Amino acid sequence: MDIQLIAENLQFPEGPIAMNDGSVILTEIKRGTLTKIAPDGTVSIVANVGGGPNGAAIGPDGAIYVTNNGGSFEWLDTMGLTVPGPTPASHTGGYIQRVDLKTGEIRVLYTECDGKKLVGPNDLVFDKQGGFWFTDHGCSTPEGRKFGAIYYAMPDGSSIKRIQDHFVSPNGVGLSPDEKTVYMADTNLGRLWAFDLSAPGVAVEPPPFQPARVVHNLPGFQLLDSLAVEASGKICVATIINGGITVFDEDGTTEHFAFPDLIVTNICFGGADMRDAWITASGTGKLYKCRWPRPGLKLNFNA
Repeated sequence: MDIQLIAENLQFPEGPIAMNDGSVILTEIKRGTLTKIAPDGTVSIVANVGGGPNGAAIGPDGAIYVTNNGGSFEWLDTMGLTVPGPTPASHTGGYIQRVDLKTGEIRVLYTECDGKKLVGPNDLVFDKQGGFWFTDHGCSTPEGRKFGAIYYAMPDGSSIKRIQDHFVSPNGVGLSPDEKTVYMADTNLGRLWAFDLSAPGVAVEPPPFQPARVVHNLPGFQLLDSLAVEASGKICVATIINGGITVFDEDGTTEHFAFPDLIVTNICFGGADMRDAWITASGTGKLYKCRWPRPGLKLNFNA
């Protein structure tokens, strides 16, 4: 696979969005910004959102919605890589933000659900109806982890519901092409979960004694991060340690595309044929572009 370096010296890039003008808007978690990368690699700041902006997506109103972990990582320099470390004592929780691209207004939509504070919102995806699924990664504590969860919310701030909680480390989230399934990557387990849906925002009862349906568990020590879905329904999940993109099929088979970073965190698709792919290599602070072997799934909203 021919890989092109688009930008470097980014501060733990994540959440890339392929924009209609050929640019990519992504988050820099360590820097606390939404950042625009022009096709020629020019870097500019869209918004200083603070905290720890992780996932980003265009909503039905053309605004960017951000899952912000609230600064849930200390940052380590290990073997020349920027690595997310323990949660600092100053961390009080995360939130969902709306960034208006026209006015620059930054608004916090959600900080809690049913009286329980969000811990570390991580990634999100919008369905055709304009609601969005998002993951809460949880966070570390000196005694162990705070569990994470998966949620469904509306972009006007009117409704948020917890679909399932007590997951170890929810991360990437994406919808199948027919929107009858939501996929969720669990980082520390190296596992891809599936939630079958009976209606928008409504998950069917999972198998007995299981929180959701398991698509596949990666062997050995591999960690999963954010994801994107192909038009065919294959799920492309950024993979840490075995740095690259692992493509999952519903039958449990996988294929792996290596990229030059131990901490590959996300992929997004764009271009006229949806075969342009942008990959965030967060440990080295780089954004790569390549031609993917198959078209990605076009997201419901863009700007």
